[in-house]
Amino acid sequence: MAVDFAFMAAGAPETTRQRILDAAVEMTTETGWASVTMSRIAQRCGVSRQTVYNDIGAKPTLAKSLILRELEQFLAVVSTAFAQEDDFIRAIRQATYGVLDRAQDNKLLHAVVSATHGADTELLPYLTSHSEGLLGYATELIHEHVEKFEHGLTDDQADTAIEMTVRVVLSHVMQPTKSPDETADDIAWLISRVLNG
Repeated sequence: MAVDFAFMAAGAPETTRQRILDAAVEMTTETGWASVTMSRIAQRCGVSRQTVYNDIGAKPTLAKSLILRELEQFLAVVSTAFAQEDDFIRAIRQATYGVLDRAQDNKLLHAVVSATHGADTELLPYLTSHSEGLLGYATELIHEHVEKFEHGLTDDQADTAIEMTVRVVLSHVMQPTKSPDETADDIAWLISRVLNG
């Protein structure tokens, strides 16, 4: 899946697109997704309604853009963990912990998952029933990091393990049952068992 996250480059000046997305997040967490309209976003950003449409598109595209931006920020945490570790299991453990820890305080994610204020009508499906594109993008990025490790898996096996792990982590993001530390330990243990046959 080709996703353009150029607008999120580190140190880049804030763009109108970023301001629009930030406003949409604020409105969603304040009063719910159902109350988000292009007119209200335009008013909050101090731009015309047409500018919002030109930079983002219609509301379904806005929903997708919000979720994709959140995904990119989570994947940045994953990339950092894999870059800092030279042990495969430790890298998985740190990446998992980083994602779950970030998810704890993510207001947009909480608004989506809790389905408050009508948030479930358009945002939740992007994390659940319509998440194939997100999973594909996440799996592809993580596969690039995994290639630098000696793990004994074929490419197909690695892709399967990565996709299953991403699905498990996403499940814990949506409905945590333990602390990020405990869940990260559990997932690292599970992957170590897979690798050890």
